Amino acid sequence: MKLSEKSSPATDGLLTFWALPANDVLTRLNTLETGLTQKAAKEIQQIVGLNLIKPTDKPSILELFFRQFKSPISLILIAAAILSFFLRDITDAVIILIIILISGLLSFWQEQSASNAMQQLQSIVIAETTVRRDEKETELPDEQLVPGDILTLRSGDLVPADCYLLSSNELFVNEATLTGETFPVDKQPDLLDTTTPIAKRRNTLFMGSSVVSGSGTAVVVHTGLTTELGHIAERINAAPPETDFEQGIRRFGYLLMEITLILVILIFAINVFLHKPVLDAFLFSLAIAVGLTPQLLPAIISINLAKGASRMATQQVIVKRLSSIENLGSMNVLCSDKTGTLTEGAVKVDRIIDINGQLSPRAGLLAKINAQLQQGFHNPIDVAIIAFVPTDISTYPRVDETPYDFIRKRLTILTEVDGQTIMVTKGALQNILDVCQFVDTGGATPVALADYLATIQRTFQELSTKGFRTLGLATKNTNGKRIIDKTDETGMTFLGFITLFDPPKAGISQTLATLTRLGIQLKMITGDNALVAKTVAQNMGIDCPEVLTGSALQKLSVEALRHKVVETNVFAEVEPNQKESIILALKKAGYVVGYMGDGINDASALHAADVGISVDSAVNVAKESADIVLLKKDLNVLIDGVREGRRTFTNTMKYIFMATSANFGNMFSMAGASIFLPFLPLLPVQILLTNLLTDLPEMTIASDNVEPAAIEKPAKWDMRFIRRFMMTFGLLSSVFDYLSFGVLLWLFKANEALFQTGWFVESVMSASTIVLVVRTREVFYRSRPGKWLLLATALIVGVVLLLPISPLASLFGFTAMPLSLYGVIIGVVGCHVLSAEWLKHWFYRTYKK
Repeated sequence: MKLSEKSSPATDGLLTFWALPANDVLTRLNTLETGLTQKAAKEIQQIVGLNLIKPTDKPSILELFFRQFKSPISLILIAAAILSFFLRDITDAVIILIIILISGLLSFWQEQSASNAMQQLQSIVIAETTVRRDEKETELPDEQLVPGDILTLRSGDLVPADCYLLSSNELFVNEATLTGETFPVDKQPDLLDTTTPIAKRRNTLFMGSSVVSGSGTAVVVHTGLTTELGHIAERINAAPPETDFEQGIRRFGYLLMEITLILVILIFAINVFLHKPVLDAFLFSLAIAVGLTPQLLPAIISINLAKGASRMATQQVIVKRLSSIENLGSMNVLCSDKTGTLTEGAVKVDRIIDINGQLSPRAGLLAKINAQLQQGFHNPIDVAIIAFVPTDISTYPRVDETPYDFIRKRLTILTEVDGQTIMVTKGALQNILDVCQFVDTGGATPVALADYLATIQRTFQELSTKGFRTLGLATKNTNGKRIIDKTDETGMTFLGFITLFDPPKAGISQTLATLTRLGIQLKMITGDNALVAKTVAQNMGIDCPEVLTGSALQKLSVEALRHKVVETNVFAEVEPNQKESIILALKKAGYVVGYMGDGINDASALHAADVGISVDSAVNVAKESADIVLLKKDLNVLIDGVREGRRTFTNTMKYIFMATSANFGNMFSMAGASIFLPFLPLLPVQILLTNLLTDLPEMTIASDNVEPAAIEKPAKWDMRFIRRFMMTFGLLSSVFDYLSFGVLLWLFKANEALFQTGWFVESVMSASTIVLVVRTREVFYRSRPGKWLLLATALIVGVVLLLPISPLASLFGFTAMPLSLYGVIIGVVGCHVLSAEWLKHWFYRTYKK
């Protein structure tokens, strides 16, 4: 049984513990406010285990290593290596095995990184907490805590488990890494509805959050993997889900297996039926199987990805999982958190205005006095006010203070202004209005609040609709009184509004326009409220954004969500587990999904996405869960990475198009020729040499040039398109192969050795030069190939022309050819190139992707 499946009898029925009265929670946990006894705690721990979020049922290192080789491509290549050993082609076999091993080691390292993310999660909660055991307080390691323990928490403490708050004293908790909420949350004992989302559970403390100020007592309800943080840990501990690119490779492998199996059985059966030597027929069939396999595919992919990762590093994009480069190129939906990615991630003051909506220097001065002179917790709001108001307040003394608390939701400073002692109070608007009797309208004397209450509420609604967080500001003359308390907050005069916002990043609208041009939809996923999220989206240039809240999402079925996510731009008030649900729904809807986040609350979504993107300043768990890490938290950096990903994807697909069409054509030709020829069209060793020589130029494909049109839209695996390409260009290759057969048999009366030599030269030359045609959709001489590809192609053509007259000829069963045959072969290859160019344009017009 997994730790997450264990539960104490005491925790039964506590799945929605925040909706229960404190006495019910304590009763169901079989505990008291004085805490558990050591004996009871030990008995509970034997049932629920230690308070750790460590992986369970972890596979052994060997098991993890060997399961990297179960993909169809790997199985085909392993079989090809075995066949190569059987055919005594030791070099080819060793190369194949080395390629497979490197590929497997990369996958092995990627799965291990998931375990590292788990360790990062575990490390952030290893500490000691004050616990009541045997009716006295003691310090215990967090891993020893059990449901029912009573904790005492103070400023600076890390919350060690999911807890129900019993009492609090001005308790503020930072939950940013879990909920994405920028501001510290004030916590208080309360009875909430069962549907209350995580971000609004004021009576709940979550593992991994931290106490900013104040103190409180709480009872532990969930520990280890049963906590919200533990749920995230379980999801990211699993092996990364198969990405779109990996699915494409797998499907491609199955296609090759089908074709290989059919051809091998058919060719072997036909040759045996024609009374050819069974052993020769078997070896020939096996050689065709090896020849049909794109042996260098893993190497090509690895080289492509490695070069892509190197180029992306120069763009401040660090690749942790190589296959994610291809997915970045295929990505057509980018989901991003709001705070710090689309916005600056810092609270700023927009305006400080009076009752008439006009800027108020006096209100600004008093707001700064309140923010700067208070001696409690300087939260981001105070910092923003101090930065916004330029006035020097060093001459204004702090006379007295009434600190902020969660009941009043106000902070009052007593100071001296123009020789008079005045109170300056700021806080939540309604709580400020509750202590006001008058309104400062700019006249000589204040007027009654009742006359302006409707105007104030209307202004507040307008500001909220625009996405501003709005505070109220009030003042009162104490007539010389120099000591104040909460009872003095009465009969005050309302001064105006302090409007706060988290501004969109500079240039974000242009960035989003670029993403749109690249065929990438942006979807914002945030824990912030719907009004703020919608306003931020509009400010970034998203017209009439469709908003879906976490509570509405919770009511949707899986199928309904799959349809809803397609049309939704903004997901607001969502919980961490809902982020993952959104990602999975988008993937089921057929999208290649990227997710960008930097908090613990983003870890499971990063893990579930086709490509998880984080930043260097993110929490360690997010960086470990991500596939790509940006050294700069800027979407423009990501755009550079997208272009590089598409360039890499395009070059990888070039190899697949080249290798499959050439190999299929050659193997189809050999299969046909073996029927009517009294000898094998190529010896097994010649087939392997053909395959090796045609693959070598394609090793340089990673450095090939890519047309701008290829990176303007997402690239995606299309098996039907690949199959059509392979069949179309493979059959064209076979047409010219059969033309070569006719020339060799009827024009040159070739014997076995000359036939095999002539077709080998024609086959390799055709395959090498056709690379220059099929690598681009443009006319081949207008699209400049990469330098190394051009040099490698020229080198292979030179080698194959000279091989029949070299000392190595007899080793491979070749013989010298007459000079006239060289001329005919060059002519056939030239006609093949021109035909392929014409066919290419017809093909792309007919089968538009």
